[in-house]
Amino acid sequence: MQATQTLSEGLKHEFKVVVPAAELETKLTSELAGLKDRVRINGFRPGKVPLGHLRRLYGRSVMADVVQNAVNEANRKIVEENSLKLALEPQVVFPESREEVEAVMEAKGDLTYTVTLEVLPTFELKDLAGVELTKEVAEVAEAEIDAAVERMAKQNRTFSAKEGKGVKAAEGDRLTIDFVGTIDGEAFDGGSAQGIQVELGSGSFIPGFEDQLVGAKEGEERTVNVKFPESYMAQHLAGKDASFAVTVKAIEAPDALKIDDELAKAFGMESLDKLKDAVRESIGRDYAAQGRRKVKKALLDALDAQYSFDLPPSLVEQEFANVWRQVEADMKEQGKTFADEGTSEDEARPEYRKIAERRVRLGLVLAEIGEKADIKITDDEVTRAVVERARQFPGQEKLVWDYYRKNPQALAEVRAPIFEEKVVDHLLAQVKVTEKTVSKDELFADDDEEDASEGGEGKVKAKKASSKSKKKA
Repeated sequence: MQATQTLSEGLKHEFKVVVPAAELETKLTSELAGLKDRVRINGFRPGKVPLGHLRRLYGRSVMADVVQNAVNEANRKIVEENSLKLALEPQVVFPESREEVEAVMEAKGDLTYTVTLEVLPTFELKDLAGVELTKEVAEVAEAEIDAAVERMAKQNRTFSAKEGKGVKAAEGDRLTIDFVGTIDGEAFDGGSAQGIQVELGSGSFIPGFEDQLVGAKEGEERTVNVKFPESYMAQHLAGKDASFAVTVKAIEAPDALKIDDELAKAFGMESLDKLKDAVRESIGRDYAAQGRRKVKKALLDALDAQYSFDLPPSLVEQEFANVWRQVEADMKEQGKTFADEGTSEDEARPEYRKIAERRVRLGLVLAEIGEKADIKITDDEVTRAVVERARQFPGQEKLVWDYYRKNPQALAEVRAPIFEEKVVDHLLAQVKVTEKTVSKDELFADDDEEDASEGGEGKVKAKKASSKSKKKA
């Protein structure tokens, strides 16, 4: 094998590789010789099949494997001999000439191809001694605990038949209804049901549906006219006007709200005090997670400000494609266009490319820091993460588990966030972090511009694209 470098431009390297026909012939003969002891062919004793006959039967399929193995071996040697750290898998371009390909497959011509390698940039890690961060913390207020318990009580409250002649449904009442929905006079799939319960004012039905049932009487038939939201999950219904013929079968009023030990027992707690302690702990975890998110973002901002180096173009393109795909999906979900956000696709793309570049740059920096610090991910940590993901799909846990077990790429996606959090912990231990007590509103205050750009050098104005899209990006 002979490899000649034909291009060295930034992080991109290109080599012309020649594998002589004689080398291919040797490899093919060796493979066929090993094959003759394994195959069974009528008319020949085991191990006695002539190589010429095997070549006529299996030559092309075996040669395909020989060529693939030769390419893999050649690429590996190029990487090792040139001490390259690849950003992506090598991109191989074979000759287009049919005559050349046929000659290679017959081992009568040299295998000549071009391989393009994109490598990771090299950079020196910076000193973080001067970095100072503020970590926001908030105390859980008793009023918030009480409000949370009250919400739980409302979710668990009972209803009783609303008595009295000609009683009317009011907000907060629970109705049992039958309905038949039509669009342009035609019934549609999923538009009809019987014995459905709806709590007026809960917002669980299409906007406007519940409002039009306020004042209804038991046994009354009403026509409810609504419009499906543009972002409705069923695309064939999104944005369409619909009419529902509703029959009120029963009206129930909510019973008195009881917040006591019996409520706690309904949630598996011994007493109301125990329930409040569990709520306090749960809210505290939410506060801690938010504080962690914000201090992590501040740390990444500090890192981003310290580093500037060339990025592998293909990695940036891949990341940008991921970001842009999320943006488009989010805008479709909201039923919006770039024009609705006061911008255009051409104006928005450069802003989101900056987000992709920042993510790639920080990813490379965190990977380098983690490697230098010898940060490892244990099998137990990965297993726990997969189990946690599987628990999100009740009844399908085994399918999820098998998917990750059989899919190395998916498993790598589980490892990545674990590794990142460990590197962040490692870095936070090296910088000065000062805690600052703030209110809940301050802790959860959203700055759309910073969320959108993740604090990088290219901050995106809120009007230039959907804030929700930016946060997801």
